[in-house]
Amino acid sequence: MFTADIESLDHEGRGVTHVDGKVVFVEGALTGERVELETYRRKPSYELARTRAVLRTSPSRTQPRCQSFGVCGGCAMQHLEPRAQVAAKQRVLEDNFAHLGQVRPETMLAPILGPAWGYRLRARFSSRYVHKRGTALVGFRERRHSFVADMQACEVVPPQISALLMPLRSLVNSLSIRERVPQIELAVGADRVALAFRVLGTPSDIDETRLREFADRHGVHVYLQPAGPDTVALFHPSGDELLSYTLPDFDLEFRFALTDFTQVNHQTNRVLVRRALSLLEVGAGERIGDLFCGIGNFSLPIARYGARVLGLEGSGTLIERARSNARHNSLESACDFRQADLFKIDGQQWRDLGHFDKVLIDPPRDGAIEVVKAIASDPPARVVYVSCNPATLARDAAIMVHSNNYSLRAAGVVNMFPHTSHVESIAVFEK
Repeated sequence: MFTADIESLDHEGRGVTHVDGKVVFVEGALTGERVELETYRRKPSYELARTRAVLRTSPSRTQPRCQSFGVCGGCAMQHLEPRAQVAAKQRVLEDNFAHLGQVRPETMLAPILGPAWGYRLRARFSSRYVHKRGTALVGFRERRHSFVADMQACEVVPPQISALLMPLRSLVNSLSIRERVPQIELAVGADRVALAFRVLGTPSDIDETRLREFADRHGVHVYLQPAGPDTVALFHPSGDELLSYTLPDFDLEFRFALTDFTQVNHQTNRVLVRRALSLLEVGAGERIGDLFCGIGNFSLPIARYGARVLGLEGSGTLIERARSNARHNSLESACDFRQADLFKIDGQQWRDLGHFDKVLIDPPRDGAIEVVKAIASDPPARVVYVSCNPATLARDAAIMVHSNNYSLRAAGVVNMFPHTSHVESIAVFEK
């Protein structure tokens, strides 16, 4: 063990220091602190270490709320005051723009904030029966390990979900297939809590009775998944399998299946949609493209503003859900949804779609490099880019600015996942 002064935080929320010319990433350390640390992995160009003692404390350090913090891999930054977490994420975004994209926003937007605790309405808990302990564990996996963390509560899911962790242990313990239930997926909708049990064996009659009793006792809907995601089906109680969430500002309700992609943080999503439409400056009668449209989270609000929307998405299932949501909200005449592989689009295919006045892009972590290349063949006046990976956003921003001759008017962070190192962001480009 040795002592070191922490210079900054990296993109995973670890402290950064240098020892004998080598960079050291230190778990549990904050900028400005002096810590006693212990290395647990050595590489030729860097080392990984954990904090053993804090000798000089950052004023931004706070007491983690969760008793499992430091063991559970779900959160990385509970020891840092929430607003300081947001500032650290903004620095990550700015550093990626500067170093990877060699671009700089004309304006940094105020961060989009939401609740710091109890915000996570989607989660994938692991389940494992541990023979040595004679019990099942249900929770997130441990940091750096495949073991399931011994969690009795979780502060980032709603309190009623946190309160289910121990009853879920008891339920899994009671099942004949307790060693064949590796995962329990959570989704909270407007009118229900859904729990999907991944079952690698056939539940016995007694198992099914216990699952029904659990659902009735705790007021949840139990789904079973015997194979791939397409096999998820409502088990108890019977009824409509779909969940829903709302965007009250636009008088919209979205219906979705438990396996459909939706944002984990509904309150922050509402603010994000408002910000995106404000930056897009939607005008009535404009033709707007919504790329990677999913179930229509941005498409339908855009249509509410009087624009004509073409939503593009690689998943046929999500396209059908978006069409259904447009009908559900009486917007089918303003929306057209088509399946398209946006990771392979080229300039000719882009022109074949017809001219867009403006475009919104919301890609997965891989970004939208082929899209931003194709856009140059028929550029819209304005592009709003919602990102879940600052590195691919910076890469794509470089193409937009240096090759496509757009200006990066503004950008800012979206704190969709408080207490994690995950950085979501939004940027607006103008021709």
